[in-house]
Amino acid sequence: MDRAAVETSPAGSQSMTALLEQSLDVAKRFGRSDLAQRLDSARTRVQDPRMRIVVVGPLKQGKSQFVNSLLNLTVCSVGDDETTAIPTVVQNAETASAELVLADPGADPIRVPLPLDELNGITPASPRAEGREVLRVEVNVPSPLLADGLVLVDTPGVGGAGNPHAASTLGLIPASDAVFVLSDASQEFTEPELGFIRQVTSLCPSVACLISKTDLYPHWRDIVEADRGHLARAGLDVPLIPISSVLRSHALRLQDEELNTESGFVELYAFLRDRVVARAEANTRRAVSLDVSSAAEHLTLGIGSELAALRDPAKGAAAVAELQKAKAAAEELHKKTSLWQQTLGDGIADLAADIDHDLRDRLRRVTREAEETVDEGDPGKDWDALGQWLEQEFATAIGDNFVWAHDRALWLAEVVAQHFAETGAVELPHLDVADVDGVLEPVASLADLEAGRIGITQKVLVGMRGSYGGVLMFGLITTMMGMALVNPISIGAGVLLGTKAYREDRESRILKRRAEAKAAIRRFADDASFQVGKESKDRLRSIQRLLRDHFTAIAEQALRSINDSLRAAQEAANLESTERTRRIAQLEKDLHVASALKQQAAQLVEGDAGAVTA
Repeated sequence: MDRAAVETSPAGSQSMTALLEQSLDVAKRFGRSDLAQRLDSARTRVQDPRMRIVVVGPLKQGKSQFVNSLLNLTVCSVGDDETTAIPTVVQNAETASAELVLADPGADPIRVPLPLDELNGITPASPRAEGREVLRVEVNVPSPLLADGLVLVDTPGVGGAGNPHAASTLGLIPASDAVFVLSDASQEFTEPELGFIRQVTSLCPSVACLISKTDLYPHWRDIVEADRGHLARAGLDVPLIPISSVLRSHALRLQDEELNTESGFVELYAFLRDRVVARAEANTRRAVSLDVSSAAEHLTLGIGSELAALRDPAKGAAAVAELQKAKAAAEELHKKTSLWQQTLGDGIADLAADIDHDLRDRLRRVTREAEETVDEGDPGKDWDALGQWLEQEFATAIGDNFVWAHDRALWLAEVVAQHFAETGAVELPHLDVADVDGVLEPVASLADLEAGRIGITQKVLVGMRGSYGGVLMFGLITTMMGMALVNPISIGAGVLLGTKAYREDRESRILKRRAEAKAAIRRFADDASFQVGKESKDRLRSIQRLLRDHFTAIAEQALRSINDSLRAAQEAANLESTERTRRIAQLEKDLHVASALKQQAAQLVEGDAGAVTA
């Protein structure tokens, strides 16, 4: 019903593919396998445009039902007693199938076929996992919408539900093309939800908040307006789209365009078309333009140097001298660890220390506030509420730490890229190190705490143990006065001492529970810090390898281009007159081709600056 609203432009893809293939042929003809490999990778990206859309939100907000209604297929578990426990990746395929992806430490993940009728209710404790950790479920279905390159990721509940390992869903966002944050129309945005939206917008430029279940709540328009006010006061420029998955399903079944419009999915498809697909195409054009332009510059350097030497030996000698200087500079850039490699190594070391300190500082502040709350009363009475608050605060702290670390990693890439400024425009690597295999290991839940409630029998026993000594002591004293052992005075003393003993017992129980609560909070913080710290180190190592390989390739390409140009210029001086004329004609033709490629690359990005904004 809405496929035409979001499909990519085949003409644009074909033109970029043709340009890349033409550039690839030229690079191969000049023997530049390094440039050919880079152009071939760009062609693969253009021919297989994957746009990953991550669906996030608190528990029970209708995320899975939204995915099902968007595709008009049942691929995610829904129901009052069902909830998404593990990430579900839905992608296009000719035939429907599903796989359970399991962790295998030290090796590639294990894939276990999963019958489609078992998709509902799949949990981390699935018998098919055989005790291994379940990373995700991959569902492959034939879908016109997914055939255009969309990949949907349904995630476990985050935000309002709050737990540290759910906050790792943020790890899926930097590599996504769009994020849908769902919140139902039953209430306005909560403070944790606003904090989560702020974190998401820091990691992905294309974010939309979907107000779901508008069919259940007549006052949903008031909720939407209130949410707009909350976003405006928080300084968040995020579109709000009210939707109803139930109305969408009915509209598809009845082929009712009016009902489909009322469901809100028309506005949703407009967002996908204008903010996701258009942005992805613009980014692809910019990347292709940079790849082709860079390859053309490398080729032009060699062609121009040889052509100058052939046309005018004097100019050729000058060109050789300049190339010798450039070669020396390129070799120093390539070999000396005191330049960009040292910057990268020092930056990663500093970043690791800063991230660890920032995480510990955030968790320590939350832990101290929780301990202060424990000291103010009896933790046994409000332990569940305190646990929910603590998990939410930890989730926010870990999420903020992840966002900060991601921003610092991008900054480090820009600092390293400045070493290559003399070689022209340098493409920054895409830090796609946050795939669905990177979700944090589960963190142990906060330990249970004794509620502190005792029965009437135990209260009586505590009082009797305290009153026994008072009755006996005062009874013996009063017997000297001729009174019985048990008399009003001894009974009164027993009541007073029994009450005192009960109060002291209650205070000691509270102090014990406070100590146990603080110990449980510290263990919880230590577990979260340990697991998140490990994940941060793993990500940093991946970022370091990614940056190292990316900039090493750039340095090698620059050095090879200069070496080829120098060799060609030197060989040109030894050519005879007839061969010189033929070679000049061929080089002029090649130079024209390289210039044409560079011009076509520049045309790819003309008009993009104003068409799609971040």
